[in-house]
Amino acid sequence: MTGTDAAAEVARGRKLLVGLAALFFVPLAFSFYLYYIGGWRPAGTTNHGELISPARPLATAPFTLPDDATPARGDLLTGKWTLMYIGDGACAADCQKALWVMRQTRQLLAEDMSRVQRVFLAETGCCDREFLAREHVGLEVVRADAAAAAAFIAQFPRQDAAHTIYVIDPLGNLMMRFDARQNPKGLLTDLGKLLKLSHIG
Repeated sequence: MTGTDAAAEVARGRKLLVGLAALFFVPLAFSFYLYYIGGWRPAGTTNHGELISPARPLATAPFTLPDDATPARGDLLTGKWTLMYIGDGACAADCQKALWVMRQTRQLLAEDMSRVQRVFLAETGCCDREFLAREHVGLEVVRADAAAAAAFIAQFPRQDAAHTIYVIDPLGNLMMRFDARQNPKGLLTDLGKLLKLSHIG
């Protein structure tokens, strides 16, 4: 093979390599452009709850324990994934359904259940202790401090609040809301995906 033939062979090899790279990177670059710059989003979603986009960092929670004026631990909403319900401490039927969905969802996570905690924030009428202690062992029950409660609770979407379960990530960001009247498997599926993708909590 002459020097000219060798150079031509090298040039063909480079063209082939560039072509193969283009087959992979051009569609990838185009999809990134459409998603992040062009503003295109797929119409269908696979989540069952409503994503909070962008995730909403929550201010320090003004929590106190229900039995006295002692503040609950300040890091209550960090370190683990949190399923949270906000409602009246008397816990009527809507509240009971939401707490049941939270409990069952956590239990069905099996080996990942230790990564998830449940929090019930009582806005008023705190609390039906007998019911909560009997039916929801391990549930963190706190009440909102009257002076700061309104500002904290205002950070949460409150439409249909009586039926809403909130999902908070281990960094204290509000990620999702879920309607407790829906099929509870939806929350389990959503939370399972979040745990699988998450390297925190």
